[in-house]
Amino acid sequence: MGMLGPCESSLMKTLSLSAAFLAASLSFASAAPLETYTARLSSADHFNTNGERLTSVAAIIRQDRANFYLGYHRDREDEPDRFFSSKENRARLESMLNRGRISASAADAVINGSPLINVEIYEDFIAVTVE
Repeated sequence: MGMLGPCESSLMKTLSLSAAFLAASLSFASAAPLETYTARLSSADHFNTNGERLTSVAAIIRQDRANFYLGYHRDREDEPDRFFSSKENRARLESMLNRGRISASAADAVINGSPLINVEIYEDFIAVTVE
């Protein structure tokens, strides 16, 4: 076999990227969550313990879990979860969301409102939807 020309090389790169994307999509779709929970993200969850406004989705969800487990504030619709009861796991929330999924409209609702969210917790990522 000879060397690949520019067109063939480009095609091979495209096929490799497509295969990697497909594999990632399939593993994302086939994984079962470790657990799920529902939470109301009220105004108390939009501020840290110093009273500073939180501006990222991950920070707001993390504050909700801290409020729930440290007893600062619990909304009526907040459910417990075993995973984020740990301070160490709450610290992982941002990186898990970065590898996970949330729609743009759901992210906007979290940052600018008080939505009821459903969180699916997987080994390395979370998926967040607004109910």
